[in-house]
Amino acid sequence: MTAVGVPIHPLVSPWGRFGLYSFYIDAPGPAIVDTGIASSPAEGMAPALAALGRRIEDVRWILLTHGHIDHVGGAHALWELTGRRAQVVISEADAPLLRSRRAHVQNYLDVRAQYLGDPEAEAKQTAMAAGAISGEMEPHVLVRGGETLSLGGDVTVSVHAIPGHTAGSVAYVVDGQDDVFVGDAVQVHGAANGFPGYEDPRSYRASLEHLRDVVRPRHLYLGHPYRTAEGVPYGVELDRAQAQEALQGSFDVEARVAAAAARALADGLEQTDSPYSPFARVAEEVGYAGDPTLEPSPFFTTLHGYKELHSHG
Repeated sequence: MTAVGVPIHPLVSPWGRFGLYSFYIDAPGPAIVDTGIASSPAEGMAPALAALGRRIEDVRWILLTHGHIDHVGGAHALWELTGRRAQVVISEADAPLLRSRRAHVQNYLDVRAQYLGDPEAEAKQTAMAAGAISGEMEPHVLVRGGETLSLGGDVTVSVHAIPGHTAGSVAYVVDGQDDVFVGDAVQVHGAANGFPGYEDPRSYRASLEHLRDVVRPRHLYLGHPYRTAEGVPYGVELDRAQAQEALQGSFDVEARVAAAAARALADGLEQTDSPYSPFARVAEEVGYAGDPTLEPSPFFTTLHGYKELHSHG
């Protein structure tokens, strides 16, 4: 059981339309949760840690909440900066995304490519993966949920499986103070793209229930500043009341999207010239007017998940 009082520090790295957030757990065996992209460890984490009087070389754990590029892209570079002494942890289900740049491209081709229709998309995705992922690597520790990791002294971190955003999304909980790191598993109204992104709607909802009813965060740490119904970003550090609000908001949004998707799928999808095709009816019903082509295109990722559920009964 962890003694209360282990400091947590957010580490932000610049990228595109929004910053990438990692978190430093200031334990005897220090940990960083999520790693941004290839440039993040040197350009974001190292100077931020130096300002705290800490050294990136002393990090002993690299805890990955899921396999998306903006969370694992800097893993190899960070591992190198620790003198290859840190243990890299990821879920078994998302480990292929750490091992292979091509797995990210294939993920795009399997889902989003069929809706976005960009003939140059595969080449663009391949180039993006080459630049944003610092290196392919084999993880040191594979988790499924239920494990406990020791960060030295009496500091322990429990692992919870929270699939939905990806098949292998996990939460890390600092035991004894209920600091919970969820990556992108609590989407509310989405981040910069304004729409929540998750691959498996059923698992996503079940994971929100697990976080609300079992984990019960005292502090909830998010991978991005997700938005309220009014489009106002939460911070990435939520207290207990904000965490409950974000979890309930995520439930409410998922329920509305699920209901709209069910009606559209029951009536049959139509190909139109709408940028939301074949899910234009869903976008209209839930009032989504954002650009669905902006990567990582959560609109199409999420609606494809409902389509898959519908096709399998």
